[in-house]
Amino acid sequence: YSQLPADLTKMHLTDNPHPQVTHVPSSQSGCSIASDSGSSSLSDIYQATESEMGDVDLTGLPEAPVDSEDEEEEEDEDIDRTSDPLLGRDVVRECLEKEPADKTDDDIEQLLEFMHQLPAFANMTMSVRRELCSVMIFEVVEQAGAIILEDGQELDSWYVILNGTVEISYPDGKSESLCMGNSFGITPSLDKQYMNGVVRTKVDDCQFVCIAQQDYWRILNHVEKNTHKVEEEGEIVMVKEHRELDRSGTRKGHIVIKATPERLIMHLIEEHSIVDPTYIEDFLLTYRTFLASPLEVGNKLLEWFTVDSLRDKVTRVVLLWVNNHFNDFEGDPAMTRFLEEFEKNLEDTKMKGHLRLLNIACAAKAKWRQITLQKPSRDSPLYFSLLGGSDKGFGIFVETVEIGSKAAEVGLKRGDQV
Repeated sequence: YSQLPADLTKMHLTDNPHPQVTHVPSSQSGCSIASDSGSSSLSDIYQATESEMGDVDLTGLPEAPVDSEDEEEEEDEDIDRTSDPLLGRDVVRECLEKEPADKTDDDIEQLLEFMHQLPAFANMTMSVRRELCSVMIFEVVEQAGAIILEDGQELDSWYVILNGTVEISYPDGKSESLCMGNSFGITPSLDKQYMNGVVRTKVDDCQFVCIAQQDYWRILNHVEKNTHKVEEEGEIVMVKEHRELDRSGTRKGHIVIKATPERLIMHLIEEHSIVDPTYIEDFLLTYRTFLASPLEVGNKLLEWFTVDSLRDKVTRVVLLWVNNHFNDFEGDPAMTRFLEEFEKNLEDTKMKGHLRLLNIACAAKAKWRQITLQKPSRDSPLYFSLLGGSDKGFGIFVETVEIGSKAAEVGLKRGDQV
């Protein structure tokens, strides 16, 4: 996978792009429907729609204590502290200054969060980064112009710059400057290695992390042990990495790190490990970068829906897709037709609960829009039909739209409520 630009990885998304949204703390019940681009759970949509059907009688429920203003102020201070990048770096430094044996799981998570932004760690798997974070040692050189490595000196560590700039002066007269995120020192080998050139600091307060040669070689040469390759017809179609989310070993499993587009689509309906619970959401968020059309996914889902054992899994994928990325359907006539066909399949198989969830998700995510349909004369056909009204007891909806007609061209769709 290509890496995000460094500027993007350092962004703090503190500004709310949707001012009409009120964020509800996780300790309170409520609906997290934000906008068509937001991600919310299906249960939230269900609760939100249920609450619109009428006032809820709250009598008889136990009263819960309300947070005091002092507690709210403390929460605000906590948020301010965590959103301050300088304070965040202080936390990272505290973790770095601990001896490797004293680092806790939380310390390593803090270091992982910081290190993944650095180019030196960009092409490494998560398990390799985690192990490197557990053995790295922090060093500071306070004075500019200090020599770190002499030309011809035997190397025993791999260095990554966390702050400041160093210069490497080569014997042929050329020089090179390295800054935050760059690395120098040994390669992953147990052979004796010697420095080519002189490494010196260019500014005050240069900070590094160092990893001993033995550890560096051991960790990078055990990558194969942590990966599982899936082959089809002699070709590798998927690579999974074994990860342990804690040192107790209770949360471990394989996570997909790369695969062919076809294999990634197929993995949507396969079992996902405990360390990869959000594979479907991640796929639906990123498929645009490696698939030419969402119909490649849609057609496969319709094909798999005919298999009884896969029907529930396919339905879950479609519901998450509609709930989190409704624009994929609303702005694409072909995907709208896919959704109509999927709806018909739910009706034919009498999956009424799933059908209701689909209707709730579509209703909650749809946007208001204005459409102008011009007619050459009063007697000209409309090319669409309506259903509902006061005599039916529900609103007015578009029942059918003639394919290729002017009504379809201006964007009128089956299911639109007038």
